[in-house]
Amino acid sequence: MGTHESSFGPVSRRRFLRQSFAFSALATLESLPSFAGPIPHSQGAADLLMIGDWGYDDEGHTGQSGVAAGMRQYVSHQPLNTQALLFLGDNWYGELAGGAHSPRWRTQFETMYAADVFDCPAYAILGNHDYQKWPDSKVEAELEYARIGKTRWFMPTRWYSFEFPKKHPLITFIALDSNMPFKDGSSEKGRDFTLTLQQQAEQLTWLEAELQCPRKTPFLVVMGHHPMYSDGPHGDHPVLIRDWDPLFQKYGVHLYLAGHDHDLQHLEFEGHSTTHFLSGGGGADLYNLKIDPSQRGPYAQKVYGFSHLSVTRELLTLRHLDSDGRVLHAFTKTPEGKISILGSGRSRNEQLHDQYREGAD
Repeated sequence: MGTHESSFGPVSRRRFLRQSFAFSALATLESLPSFAGPIPHSQGAADLLMIGDWGYDDEGHTGQSGVAAGMRQYVSHQPLNTQALLFLGDNWYGELAGGAHSPRWRTQFETMYAADVFDCPAYAILGNHDYQKWPDSKVEAELEYARIGKTRWFMPTRWYSFEFPKKHPLITFIALDSNMPFKDGSSEKGRDFTLTLQQQAEQLTWLEAELQCPRKTPFLVVMGHHPMYSDGPHGDHPVLIRDWDPLFQKYGVHLYLAGHDHDLQHLEFEGHSTTHFLSGGGGADLYNLKIDPSQRGPYAQKVYGFSHLSVTRELLTLRHLDSDGRVLHAFTKTPEGKISILGSGRSRNEQLHDQYREGAD
């Protein structure tokens, strides 16, 4: 696997955080609640739900519809006041005929995540499938959709920042565009395109300036479509590790949210201050894992689902849920970086066995 350099020195990619929890203890934890039982909820907490890789172009939108239904049921059964949605890229697969005026906006966004359930902003970032021309740029269509009329879709630019919740904010979010130029430095190949080298440099300069800004919130979270580290088939991203990872460590980023690999993951690394949390099970075809989760984790699973982030001034709580609303994995993180695993919907041994078997298929 090798190592990479950060401001905290060399970090092995196969050594995940051990000092905060013992994996062997996970197998004995009780099952976490599903729709039948309310989740623990702190007074004054702000809540959001997130998905990645959702706008699939299959007939009937089977995977997406199932996850969206699970999100609606989860909100109604808790009950939960969802104050934001996060869309972690690959918002539109295939053709988006009509661009910002495509009927897909109504069927696969406005109706699928209906405003009567999710009456809140939907903060979106761009994935590699958004960076395609069918025949026109889907990137420009998504930026335009955010500008026209009254819409919950929030994407003012390719990269931006915001605070959550809007009133008495607890998290500073930095939303990035992770579509790096191709290895030869080009930004266009056939239907696919990326940021240009100039845009890549501009974003990196903007990112460090944004990280340097004084902030009043106890938590700092960055989101980008491509994971920096992943146990899935796309693997680790050398450009993001080179350019973003040292900045994350220098400025104390608590959490990096991503999609791209079609599964759910939570990765921790010894000596690393940033938690890597991947939610890519929003509707596109699922991917087999490529790294045995017993070697790098604490959690990864090939499953359709969504994720729930709850925050107070003292605690971040994150949950991965399947499309039936079962909590598969949950943990908390303090502003100082202490992590506690809350439990799992199945025993740890069952998860590791199934995921390793799936990855070997």
